[in-house]
Amino acid sequence: MPKALIVSASRTGETKKIAEVIAEGLRFSAIEVSLKDVTEIKRETDLAGFDIYVFGSSTYHGAMMDRMKTFLFLAERAELKDKIGGSFGSFGWSGEAAERIYDTMKNVYGMNMVSTPLMLKTSSVDGGIKVAQAYGKELAAKLA
Repeated sequence: MPKALIVSASRTGETKKIAEVIAEGLRFSAIEVSLKDVTEIKRETDLAGFDIYVFGSSTYHGAMMDRMKTFLFLAERAELKDKIGGSFGSFGWSGEAAERIYDTMKNVYGMNMVSTPLMLKTSSVDGGIKVAQAYGKELAAKLA
């Protein structure tokens, strides 16, 4: 069974909720999912053995969480080139974190990214659950 890793940094818990809903979309497609808080990843070898990688952070004052920035430097040492990837984030006024994570994964790591980052204010309004589940399904479809 293919495996996905979702790593997130959340300030209020909303980004974590979005991660959980993306995981549902992946599971609908028969993907085994590991959900991790960014602080649980201690070394680049913790990233080994997955087919799909999804990284997310809330946007706070126009930037991603500092712990996600630190994680991205660690992930740069992992073997992620050509792996399937996506990024996501929650936000209040802007959504720069998801876009910056996406650009790092695509341009620095050389990953095979889905079409766009997923940016939601919340998973629970404006169809956020369906959108996040669909994002998980889009990630799974790249395995085909």
